[in-house]
Parts: sequence; structure tokens; C-alpha cells
Amino acid sequence: MAEKTSGLDARRDQIFPILDAHDFARLKRFGTVRSFVSGTAIMRAGEVAPGLAFVLKGTIDVRQGGAISHRQSIVRHGPGSFLGELAQLSDRPALVDATAEDDVEAIVVPPQRLRDVLVQEAELGERIMRALILRRVGLLEAGQTGPILIGAAGSSDMLRLENFLTRNGHPHRSLDSGSDSCAQTLLKQFTVQPEHLPIVLCPGGEILHNPSEGELARCIGLLAPIDSTRIYDTVIIGAGPAGLACAVYAASEGLSTLVLDCRSFGGQAGASSRIENYLGFPTGISGLALMARAYNQAQKFGAEIAIPEETQKLDQDGASCFQLKLGNDGMARARSVVLASGARYRRLDIHNLADFEGSCVHYWASAVETRLCAGQDVALTGAGNSAGQAVVFLAAQTRKVWMVVRGASLEASMSQYLVDRIRSLPNVEVLLRTEICGLDGAEGRLEAVRWKNRDTGAETARSVGHVFSFIGADPNTDWLAESGVKLDGNGFVVTGEDGRHTLETCREGVFAVGDVRCGSVKRVAAAVGEGSTVVSALHAYLARQRENLAEAAQ
Repeated sequence: MAEKTSGLDARRDQIFPILDAHDFARLKRFGTVRSFVSGTAIMRAGEVAPGLAFVLKGTIDVRQGGAISHRQSIVRHGPGSFLGELAQLSDRPALVDATAEDDVEAIVVPPQRLRDVLVQEAELGERIMRALILRRVGLLEAGQTGPILIGAAGSSDMLRLENFLTRNGHPHRSLDSGSDSCAQTLLKQFTVQPEHLPIVLCPGGEILHNPSEGELARCIGLLAPIDSTRIYDTVIIGAGPAGLACAVYAASEGLSTLVLDCRSFGGQAGASSRIENYLGFPTGISGLALMARAYNQAQKFGAEIAIPEETQKLDQDGASCFQLKLGNDGMARARSVVLASGARYRRLDIHNLADFEGSCVHYWASAVETRLCAGQDVALTGAGNSAGQAVVFLAAQTRKVWMVVRGASLEASMSQYLVDRIRSLPNVEVLLRTEICGLDGAEGRLEAVRWKNRDTGAETARSVGHVFSFIGADPNTDWLAESGVKLDGNGFVVTGEDGRHTLETCREGVFAVGDVRCGSVKRVAAAVGEGSTVVSALHAYLARQRENLAEAAQ
């Protein structure tokens, strides 16, 4: 929505499309015509808005919102334009303030009916959806809306909160408490002591002291309570490529769908700096951009997505319903369950690793991390495609990348196009048959990294301030220990035994897709394929369930 975002200037007509009388005639069956007198607040940052407002008459002034804001003007909507962005699609709090500049008449379409517009009015819906997405991109690039984070730049807790908001596509501002004059003024105003940093100033005026991701999500309206009395057709555990693909297909085919993820949408794919071998994107696309599209697509079809919401246990609730125990004593119920919980990052076997995690040791490479190590020497360990993508990304931002590889070659585990690209980079040095053996530093500040040759045992130390670890992942299945779901010796979910569907576990009605499944191909495209394929199995299972219930009732 920001007028001065240069990367979007050429698409202004798509960001702020002007609808005609025919468009408005179609919209009237989905919304209600409402009048707002001059000066009325139609939308407030931090509060849930009534929906999109399609302007018939008058002008709406949109400004930066929130308790702490410069109130700068963003855009004015006149007749033919409409007020709103992605927050209104998912019925979440607004990110901006909007006021009737004069008497306004508008068609207000609430979130549920907006999804009907997007599906039933394909051409009009496409224009609206594109505008919603591009407006969110503009807000993200402008960085002047949403919660304000204040803390020491590069500290583990600041990075934790910044990464959470970034990977969930939520606009925010980050201010360095040590150097930013605005931050220092705010800290004095609210009498914040250094030990309470970082703090978060939420748009509604609340102040959070070093909150957890869940506390932050609830404060800014990302996470709403789940109705424990409702029984969904399916609950999907995990919002990576497999989970989101399943959500898109299940919701678009009429299944009531809930998606749960304990961290962010996109999974490990969402942390990839660039994916170049995914069908349909010949110039490549960042993992976050690809997964954000899938996330918005799932919401377009009505899937509910709760992030961060951790699933702790899977139980049976009667003969035809599953019960999922969630964090904070929450609960979700469903007729079927899809396990798409993916994998968690493996950690280096170094005794003081925890001293540097979150601040100097990173498990993904994004703009948040590269801001900290721009122009410096960094080390990266790993040899898969994700490691290769990260090396290429980091090489463009840093002075030198030391690539530490345990194996004897890159070709054994990496796509050839990435191998060729890495070899062409002058500031990347690949160390084969080598592993990181030590981290040196103090007070959370990494000063040097030690690695050794696996054949000779010779050690080398280099002045390196940041390490990027891409050494693989283990299945995220610890929470399934008492669920009755069969796991293999490495903790992956076993499917397709005893004549069951290829993606069904030993528990009827429980399916597994993506990286968490034993025998899966660890590729984004394969995960998307499994996520979409499993929906036919869900339909078949739910149909059998309905037949059994009908027979039992006779």
C-alpha cells in the first residue's frame, strides 16, 4: 500500500485497481452498502476491521496506524477503489488507520463473503487478490507499520522475534536500542530498563517484554483461540509445502480444514533463499515468496491456519473423531489427521554451541542474518541443495564464505547447477572432507571457528563471526511417541502397510505426507505432490466413515 515503494511503482494500477459499475453490481450480492460520515474511523490498526470497503462515494484517507506512529499518509481511496489488504482476508487486525475524509458510501464485504467473491467471481477475484498481495508486499518493504521491536541489534531474542515476524509475512519495525534515537526516546518514555529488552510495542498500545512467539502472535492478532467444540473434516499438522498443498486442495474441495504449525508457514522451504528447480519458475523464486503464495491460496479457499500453535499429543475422541492436545491447554478435533510436521534442524556436536545459537549460529540465511554479517567472513557447513542455495545467497552479501563439507565431493548430494555456480564464485572456498570442531568467543559473540580435516586430523582456526548450519534434519515426530502411529528406526512415519493407502499410517484416518514420511523424496515438488494426492484418500476415508455411522444408526 505504500506509494513510494520503488519496486512496486510500475504495478500501481494493480495495487490500486479502479473497479467499474459492472464490478460493483457483482459485489453488491456479497456485501452491504454502508454510510460513514466525515471523520469516522473505518479501520484502526490493531483492531479487526469489518472487511474490505469498496468505495461508491467519497474519499477514505489511509495512514500509518498504531499507538506509536508518525501517521504518515499512505494512500487515498476514492470512488471505484477499495480499502483493505491481506489482514481482511483472514479476519485479522488491521495494519493501518483509515478515516472517512468526507461522507463515504461503500460496499463492505466481510472476510467470509470475500472468499466467496474470490472463488465465485474469478476475473474480479483475481484483480482483488493480486491487489491484496501487492499491498502487503508494499507494507513489508516500507517497514513502517505493525509492531515495533526495540532491542540490541543482533541479540538472540531480537533475531528470534524478527525472524518470526519475517517468516510469517507480518510487517514490523526493528529499532536498535543502542544507536537509534527514536528507540531511546521510547525507552525513556515507557521507563524500560535494559534487562527488559527487547520490548515490542503492539499496534493496540500493549507493551510486551521479551515475549515468546505465541505471546507476540496473540497480541497482534495472528493467533486466535481454536474452537474445541468444532469437529473439522481434517486437521493438518505442519504448514510446509506438503501441509499447505494439502490445505489448498482440501479446502478448495469443500473440506473444513485447520492447519497447525508451531513456528511459521513454509517449513524449511520457507527459509530457502532461492529455489530454481521448482516447476514453473525458470528464473527461480525465494522459498518465502513461494510459500507465502501457498499460504494465501489456502486462506482464499477458507482453510483456517493457526501459527504458532504446537501440537503435543494425538488421541482418539470416540470412534469417529481425533483429538489433538495443543499448547496452553488448547484442543482441536477432527475426523481425519494429516501429519506434515516435517523435520527439525540437526545441531552441530560442539559443547558450547548453545552459547552462540540465535545470535551467531544460524539455521537459515535470510536478509535478517545477512544484515549482521555483511562484508564479513562467514562459515557454512552442509552440502545439500539448501546449503548450496544459502552459499550463493551469502556470497553476494559477505566478504568470504568458507564452505565446510564432510564428504569428498559436492556432486554426491547437490544439484549440478548449484555445484557449477558455487565453483564460479571467487569469494567461496570449499573445504572437502572437513568438519567444524570448535567455536571460540565469549558472552555470545563468536570470534573464531575451528575445523579439522577428517583424513589428517589437522585443525585450522579462522576469524569468523557467523556460522550457518545446513547439515540436515531429523523427523519432527517426538510428540507422536504415545499416539499409536508407527515410526521407523530413524523416527520417520511409516505409511502404506497392510494394504493401506500409500500415504495412510497404521491408524486408520491418520495420514503422513512430506519429509516426515518414511521413504519420501526430500524435495519441495515431491512434498507438494504428496500433499495434494492425499486429499483423494481423505475423501475416501471420510466417505467410509459416513457410511459406517449411517449403518450404526440403523
